[in-house]
Amino acid sequence: MMRYLVVGAGGMLGTDLQQVLAGREVVALTRSELDVTDASATAEAVREADVVFNAAAYTKVDDAESNEEAAYAVNATGAANLASAAAAAGARLVQVSTDYVFDGGANEPYAEDEPLNPVSAYGRTKAEGERAVLAAHPTGGYIVRTAWLYGQHGPNFAATMLRLAADRDTVSVVTDQVGQPTWTLDLAKQLVALVDSDAPAGVYHGTNSGRASWFDFAREVFRLAGLDPDRVRPTDSTAFVRPAPRPAFSVLGHDAWSRVGLSPMRPWQDALADAFGTGALGAR
Repeated sequence: MMRYLVVGAGGMLGTDLQQVLAGREVVALTRSELDVTDASATAEAVREADVVFNAAAYTKVDDAESNEEAAYAVNATGAANLASAAAAAGARLVQVSTDYVFDGGANEPYAEDEPLNPVSAYGRTKAEGERAVLAAHPTGGYIVRTAWLYGQHGPNFAATMLRLAADRDTVSVVTDQVGQPTWTLDLAKQLVALVDSDAPAGVYHGTNSGRASWFDFAREVFRLAGLDPDRVRPTDSTAFVRPAPRPAFSVLGHDAWSRVGLSPMRPWQDALADAFGTGALGAR
């Protein structure tokens, strides 16, 4: 029987991975149970695994601008430790990465082999994590970039919109950042399908299909919640100045899936409707 290790098991994606892997032999370790920056502890945790999912990350994008060393420890050193341990154990490693490894200046979907050009501390540390995994475990390291995650088991944009809707008549949301809203349960299913398929190691893009601005996303959240979408008002990024720059364009291409005989993830609108329908966003 295959043995699976989920690292970062307390977050949105880690929790959904456990749901998808139900019935299999799974060890799930939260941040408090495994410090991936500790190489010896990481090696011990990975030693008996066949497949490792790394959902652990320093994801405080703005804080990383002034705490890049701390972000690097988790996102780069931690990834390197897991990759070295997985290579030594003969296990496959799925490293979850991000659209922030790109600069956001494109106007067509980023291909999986597009050169990396992060413009934030968070993006730089995640890019270094990707490089570390591919260097330490080239035959068994999978990089899966994702973006704009929402789900049942953690704070996220969709939940924030519902909370604001209860307190305000209108909300202002930017129209000049475009990406792919992605349900963590869909991503978890795609990650498990990837390792079940015995697809070759390499880089894949794990986002729901299509594209939307944050404004589009917010309006669809309102609509599915039975609220008036016109309560969402358009604005631009100048209204929300933050320490870390956000990619203006985060649409990721999905060609790698078809090359290995797998279907890309479904359209983001369908996933969001299902998330509401199953109660994952607190509404049925």
